[in-house]
Amino acid sequence: MSSIEETQRELGITLDSERMPRHIAIIMDGNGRWATQRGLPRAMGHAQGYVTIQGIAQACSDLGVGALTLYAFSTENWRRPKDEVDALMQLIEYALRQEVPTLQKNKIRLQTIGRIWELPQSLQDTIAEITAETAQNSKLILNLAINYGGRREILDAVQEASRRVLDGEIDRDAITEEYFSNLMYTAGLPDPDLLIRTAGELRVSNYLLWQIAYSEIHVTSTLWPDFGDADLIKAIADYQSRIRKFGTVPPPVGS
Repeated sequence: MSSIEETQRELGITLDSERMPRHIAIIMDGNGRWATQRGLPRAMGHAQGYVTIQGIAQACSDLGVGALTLYAFSTENWRRPKDEVDALMQLIEYALRQEVPTLQKNKIRLQTIGRIWELPQSLQDTIAEITAETAQNSKLILNLAINYGGRREILDAVQEASRRVLDGEIDRDAITEEYFSNLMYTAGLPDPDLLIRTAGELRVSNYLLWQIAYSEIHVTSTLWPDFGDADLIKAIADYQSRIRKFGTVPPPVGS
């Protein structure tokens, strides 16, 4: 029995493998609070959050989730103290390099979304190298949102669509929802079925604003460094308990 199966047994929860979310997005909140509560520097909270990412990526892979998108660093996070930002950049680069063997072993493919070209050059190089190294892996897409902002993503897509129209590449009427979705950073990925936010905050924080139009939202008070397999299973069970209508009338009972 695998670790994730054992946790389901302990919780008395059996997830439906046929109704597993294809794509889970997570707002990983609470690293700083976790550290502060323990009298530790905020950077230690981010380091513990990295450990959590390892476990949750593995759990999603074991459960058969196709894609996991994690909000690692927002465009607004540059406003934080410089020493914290520098530590985060270094941690992301270190963590990525450390995880290559695990990504390869578990057939996890790394992708990133956001304004990657604005990151420190060494981090850009690391992302490019590992993205290429894991490109053929097919079990789980681990998609890190780094220097990401939902409004900026939409503006970038609008500007690209406008350029194509002005250059005569496409007609304005060709810009359908499907066409526009393919101009987003997440092109090629299904929209998230489930959005999880940790640390109890009730906002989406400029995250995947276009893509979460019909995502089911699950909020937990658990701080991200404490988020484990049991929390993930409860979130997916909550998702599977809902009827997804997408603006339509739900089917009759028994149909």
